[in-house]
Amino acid sequence: MFTGNLKIYKTYIKELLLFSLPIIMGNIGHILIGAGDVFIAAKHGSNTIEAISIATSVSMSTFIIGIGLLASISPVLSNYRGERKRTKKFFRVSIYYSLVLALVMCSVSLLSVLLIDKIGFEAHLVPLIQEYIAITAFSLFGAYLHFGLKEFLQSYEIVFLPNIIAIIAIFVNILLNATLVFGIWIFPELGIKGLAISSVIVRSLMGITLFLYCIKLMKGNLNIDRTYITQLIKVGYPISIGLLLEFLGFNIITIIVGRISGVLAAAHSIVLTLASITFMIPLAISNAMAVKVGYANGARNFTELKRFSYTGTGITFVFMIITGILFFIMPGFFIKIFTSDAELIAVCIPLLYVAAFFQIFDGLQAALGGILKGLKMTRIVTFAMFSGYWIVGIPLGSLLAFGFNLELLGYWMGLALALFSVSLFMLFVLNRKFSVLKNAYLT
Repeated sequence: MFTGNLKIYKTYIKELLLFSLPIIMGNIGHILIGAGDVFIAAKHGSNTIEAISIATSVSMSTFIIGIGLLASISPVLSNYRGERKRTKKFFRVSIYYSLVLALVMCSVSLLSVLLIDKIGFEAHLVPLIQEYIAITAFSLFGAYLHFGLKEFLQSYEIVFLPNIIAIIAIFVNILLNATLVFGIWIFPELGIKGLAISSVIVRSLMGITLFLYCIKLMKGNLNIDRTYITQLIKVGYPISIGLLLEFLGFNIITIIVGRISGVLAAAHSIVLTLASITFMIPLAISNAMAVKVGYANGARNFTELKRFSYTGTGITFVFMIITGILFFIMPGFFIKIFTSDAELIAVCIPLLYVAAFFQIFDGLQAALGGILKGLKMTRIVTFAMFSGYWIVGIPLGSLLAFGFNLELLGYWMGLALALFSVSLFMLFVLNRKFSVLKNAYLT
């Protein structure tokens, strides 16, 4: 897809990377906050890492729904800006929208606690899982406020502060985790409860800090616009469903294998954390592409739309090939960052071999998804995720896991094929859409 003279794209590469860099930092910050939890949990003990692996899979299933609905803010506002519409008036409603979603999803998370003892997890892990989910539910208010405001600012290509906050939060989170989990200074040892409390504190500080910055930045008449809310929901709900389908595709596996063995759940969590760290770069570029493509689409500028699309996809593809090679040739190095447990390492290494291949297509689908979001074609993303994960990946993974006794490794093979099929479908759709847009914009 990345074709033509490289010199033509030099400006686009530079512009996209400069725009993406703070988002990359912020995305890595968010995932490293989670990685910090996994790291501290693994150091605390096997029960803690096994419980948090399962608890995170359950709680994140509700968390991701709100994130998808908030992810519509930047593409919607970018299209408005390309059409030369006033957009600062949508600041207040964006905050209300974020907090209402937080209230709804917090309630859903608390209700999910009642189901944990009925799923079939190991009995000694159930109280730990319930405790973690019940506390972290209240972290959604800060998390959604930060994400909603980040999306609002991103539509203006203001990306430094929201993402530097996420970077600072890594170190605050690790410090709080270590203090509360192990009991340092005057604080008692809280174990998994300490991880949950730390999440609430850190996410709240992130949201409040960015809110105070935005209050000083945004001024003027900030009326609520129902048409804007309708657009957010119309564009956002397919993103939300798509993210949920993708997330469940990975995390339903944690729940399934967690019923077999806590070790398998922990291995899945560790390898998924590693793959998620590298995925943050394509995700950041995807976010930047959604804004750039959205603006070009609103302005009916096909040349800009096409060049930003090709540039972002090319950067993503090259980066993921490089990281895939690193995963393949030195898996032990990466796994030992999280654990020294020989049994856990033995389970993780074959998974990372598969991850080395599947993440190439994971990065590709992220880039293509960013283009589709910029074009407000979010239903296509949802359909691709549903088909890839739930018609291809999970059924095939289940067959390999239980029919061929590959267990967790079989599921990862199924996920690899799922991502390949998602990427192929998106390429086909975008190729047709570009032909339509070229004729529409140039006539």
